[in-house]
Amino acid sequence: MNAVLTLAESPVSHVINHKFWVIDGWWVWSSAQGNLLLTAIIMLILGPYVASKIATGGEDEGHDRYVTRNFFAHTIEVICVYLRDQVIEPLLHERTRRFLPFLLVLFFFILINNLLGLIPILDIVHLFFPKLKEAHMAPIGGTATQSIYVTGGLAIIAAIVINLAGVKELGLGGYLKHLTAGAPVFVWPLIILIEIAGIAIKPIALALRLFANMTAGHILLATLLGFVKAGFEINFGAGLAIGLVSFLGAVAIMLLELFVAFLQAFVFMFLTALFISLLSHHGEHDEHHAHDGAHEGEHPEETPAPALA
Repeated sequence: MNAVLTLAESPVSHVINHKFWVIDGWWVWSSAQGNLLLTAIIMLILGPYVASKIATGGEDEGHDRYVTRNFFAHTIEVICVYLRDQVIEPLLHERTRRFLPFLLVLFFFILINNLLGLIPILDIVHLFFPKLKEAHMAPIGGTATQSIYVTGGLAIIAAIVINLAGVKELGLGGYLKHLTAGAPVFVWPLIILIEIAGIAIKPIALALRLFANMTAGHILLATLLGFVKAGFEINFGAGLAIGLVSFLGAVAIMLLELFVAFLQAFVFMFLTALFISLLSHHGEHDEHHAHDGAHEGEHPEETPAPALA
């Protein structure tokens, strides 16, 4: 990730967003924006390609028409089917098809940005353009999901969808009634204040969780790679040992970061689906079914006794 890190440099400088085009103090373009654009291009190119390989073929192909025709496309299909059947549908039920495109786009957009952060794009840019490195500038590179502005923007989008879905599902009156949490009227001012705070806290938690996890892991990886370079440059026994141990640690952290890239994309998507499901009628329906089931258990249907021969 940070092949040109030296002891004189802070590992944080290789993780944070880098400015590129500034007008009157405003960052018109930065490295994070470059990564976001690259992610969008990747999705626009790979999306139709994967869909074409997953799509059912012609009838002349027989049973083979249902087989995905590419290993990569098959991997994406498996991920999508798992997320739909095992994660989203148990939460959203009949609303799954409505929100599935949004949730899958959210998952893959965050995932691709997380994975791009593991590629040393920033270091490659600085290697070929040393002046940009001296000025701490770059048009692309780093980890976009490390920027609190990016994670905050994603969280705001998720919050808008969550609350609009709640209004559509419950109706405006039902949504406002939800803010009272079924409490007595005299405690409404306090309960409503708490519920409004909860509406704000949910996207804040989404933004901070993704931001903190991506930042901490990348700083640790940058630090270890700095020790690798410094250890090998010392060029004697202890230095080489430090470099070797740091290298093995960096490999382990890189594998962990790869796992975290998938995990954090999943967590962000899952919590968004969970928050959408909380603003629905399903809780009430489940209670009614449980209540009816209890009554049926109390008054079982009497079956006639078999006739004796």
